[in-house]
Amino acid sequence: MSKPKKSTRRPFKLKKRWQKAAEAQAQSQPQPAVRKVKKKSVALPEESDKKKSLPPLPTFEPLEVGGTFTIPAEAAGHTVLAILRALRPGESWSKLRSVLLKAHVSLNGVVCIDEARRVAAGDELVLADKPRAPLPQPSDVKIIFADPHVVVVEKPAGMMTHRRPEERNWSLERKARQPSLDEALNELLAQRIPPGTRSRARMSLVRCVHRLDRDTSGVLVFARNEEAEAHLVSQFRKHTVHRVYWAIVHGRPQDGTIVSNLVRDRGDGRRGSVYNSKIGQRAVTHVRWMEQLGDYSQVECRLETGRTNQIRIHLAEKGCMVCGDIKYDQPFGAEKIKDVSGAPRLALHAAELGFIHPVSGEELFFQMPFPADLDHLVKRLRKSGSVK
Repeated sequence: MSKPKKSTRRPFKLKKRWQKAAEAQAQSQPQPAVRKVKKKSVALPEESDKKKSLPPLPTFEPLEVGGTFTIPAEAAGHTVLAILRALRPGESWSKLRSVLLKAHVSLNGVVCIDEARRVAAGDELVLADKPRAPLPQPSDVKIIFADPHVVVVEKPAGMMTHRRPEERNWSLERKARQPSLDEALNELLAQRIPPGTRSRARMSLVRCVHRLDRDTSGVLVFARNEEAEAHLVSQFRKHTVHRVYWAIVHGRPQDGTIVSNLVRDRGDGRRGSVYNSKIGQRAVTHVRWMEQLGDYSQVECRLETGRTNQIRIHLAEKGCMVCGDIKYDQPFGAEKIKDVSGAPRLALHAAELGFIHPVSGEELFFQMPFPADLDHLVKRLRKSGSVK
């Protein structure tokens, strides 16, 4: 006699009146909105460009290895990777990414490994056959003075002083590829504070009171609190800070003072001088010749004002372009100055910095000699000049 099979149905349970009433009340009340979280997708550069409503890139002449490409106005706003794809249409996205990561691409003389960086009209993109020098890291930053109020550092060339607003929300991984000086300094200062100290991260934060161009090396000061920041900013605004730069330039500029008003666009998309006191910002540079290096010179430039690219503009407009400068390489309306100096980068260095300590009132003065790359350039030009 076979055994009866067990039923797979769940036993029916009678709901009590209070259960039915509770369910009815719950159904009558408005339900909270359920937030749906969408998975983030990684957009290809051309997809990202479409989202920003950029016009499609035109067809360009293929860029050979070792070549230079000047970004036209119609390509401004596109990513570096998208530009490379337009210039090298036969190569895959993955190969072009590898070219970037191996430091074969530079933008305005600085290595670019960030595929999502957007270009501007007039930017100079170079596709090198050999990897450029690696980007500086926090370990390349040297602290030469630090107290609870200020910190003075030696900035390496190739590192931006601080990030542009559009870069501040980058992921930590993306920031780590191209660290800024203030971020590197925060990291170094945090290492000096004992672990477990209360507000360790806040204690290490620095405040930027002036800046150097990305490809300029030299001495820089940061504030470490609001009081010091306000005091230092006031000194810079009153032009009482001692700032001396060394530059290696074409020709031999005359000793003297260059005074002009700088505007964002002198007529060709670049910053430049106008001699109308009602327009632009007043800029004053005191120039002193130091040494002849064949067809080039080492000069000292003392800043009375600190406008963007001031020294580079003033010297280029006098026909004495800073060696290695691919942006300000010609006076307005004149022929481009051909640079055969072999400068490894922009030959500009912030050599001296002096200011009043914001709390103690003590006069502080700091010097930094040429770094190895510019020191080598001076010795080579000196030697070639003596042969002539």
